[in-house]
Amino acid sequence: MPNLRTKSVRIPTLIFEKSQSGRIGVNLPQADTPKVNVNEAIGNTRETFHFPEVSELEVMRHFVNLSHINYGIETGFYPLGSCTMKYNPRINETTASFTGFRNIHPMQPDYTVPGALEVLASVYDILKEVTGFDEIAMQPVAGAHGEMTCLMLIKAYHDSRGEGDKRRIVLVPDSAHGTNPASAARCGYDVKTIPTGPDGDCDMEALAAALDDTVAAFMVTNPSTLALFERNISKICQMVHAVGGQVFCDGANMNAMVGTTRPGDHGFDCMHLNLHKTFSTPHGGGGPGCGAIGLQKHLEPFTPSPALIRVNGKATLDHNRPQSIGRVSSFYGQFLMAVRALTYLLAYGKERMSDISRYSVLNANYVRARLKEVLPPAHDRPCMHECVLTAKKYKQNGVRALDISKRLIDYGFHPPTNYFPLIVPECLMIEPTETESKQTLDDFCDALIKICHEAETNPDILHEAPSTQVVGRLDEAKAVKNLDVRWHPSTITESV
Repeated sequence: MPNLRTKSVRIPTLIFEKSQSGRIGVNLPQADTPKVNVNEAIGNTRETFHFPEVSELEVMRHFVNLSHINYGIETGFYPLGSCTMKYNPRINETTASFTGFRNIHPMQPDYTVPGALEVLASVYDILKEVTGFDEIAMQPVAGAHGEMTCLMLIKAYHDSRGEGDKRRIVLVPDSAHGTNPASAARCGYDVKTIPTGPDGDCDMEALAAALDDTVAAFMVTNPSTLALFERNISKICQMVHAVGGQVFCDGANMNAMVGTTRPGDHGFDCMHLNLHKTFSTPHGGGGPGCGAIGLQKHLEPFTPSPALIRVNGKATLDHNRPQSIGRVSSFYGQFLMAVRALTYLLAYGKERMSDISRYSVLNANYVRARLKEVLPPAHDRPCMHECVLTAKKYKQNGVRALDISKRLIDYGFHPPTNYFPLIVPECLMIEPTETESKQTLDDFCDALIKICHEAETNPDILHEAPSTQVVGRLDEAKAVKNLDVRWHPSTITESV
């Protein structure tokens, strides 16, 4: 295990190192059951399990101090591209914690939870209007789960037409999210890559050459992972439809379109939405997700069952779906994510919904303009909600994009996404979202400009970064292959 500790900061003490034999952290009530000698029953717990023996005050101080080392959206700017790490308003958590929402159980009869069904139906109604699709479903519990569900619907559609055996190919751009080809392969399809043209748009000649009656679908992210709106998207949909294929929109970048343009109007047949990104609910940290999907009418018969519908204006679940692909998750997805998303959608309202996309696009283009002299954009045209920059000119000084990101940590910023999309050399993908102020963006850009100057005048300082944190530069190969973060009593100073 590489030595993770640096000399420039105070090293937090492990809770095991605070342990003192016989120290008690809690007073238990007098037992009303027969006493048992624990050591005789299961052995000496101190020697076997090495539980730390600390007081309640020491436990509280220990974990509060650790929390000060953490980096979160409430402590700083998260410029991760393609992740949409925006601020999650506290009111979202307040509504999700209402007892009437929090304490219901998914196995309750439908008639006992009409309010919950109305919440889901309200989210459906708004998402239909925002996306331009005929139907919405919210059983998928994450983004990749949503895109796989869309491919399952496409497969069921082709099977229903007697073309399932013939249509074996899914086309995917070379700039796609990695989950796209993975979802296609998981559904039994063969994946064929479509290259990107020199202007950043899909290579239309390559696409035309790949289209025939064996194509089941074309999966495309719009705006693309190059942070560019696909200018030929309507024509692309027409070309795929002309050979009987379907077009899926990866909705990871929906933040650039909310309230301004609708994927359903572009010609897409279906798409997935990350409610845990686009509509502010928590992203990252292992929290719950929701991979809602939108689909056109011809795919509606195959939607996951039970389907949420309105009968005489009342929300209810329809279990009679003979062509459905069935359930894709237990019960009905992540319900409290719908509560959070509805809170966010209602807070903006129809009148201000476009602010989400307009300010996110404005912020990204501002960052792009401020940094273009030191970190040129991969394509010199207006970007959408994020900007894709390249640090390739610093390789002559032995500096890579990774070194720049590590140095950003010393300046107090979380690094942006590195090396994605893969087709951009020494790529830095920056997504400021609409929730960041100009002051924050200026501070971030100032730091990057200084770091790029350091890359030319003192590259070694980047190679050694970060040098001000509890954890310094890792040997990444060892960290991947030989990671050991378990505490060993005999090697307290070596394992952290």
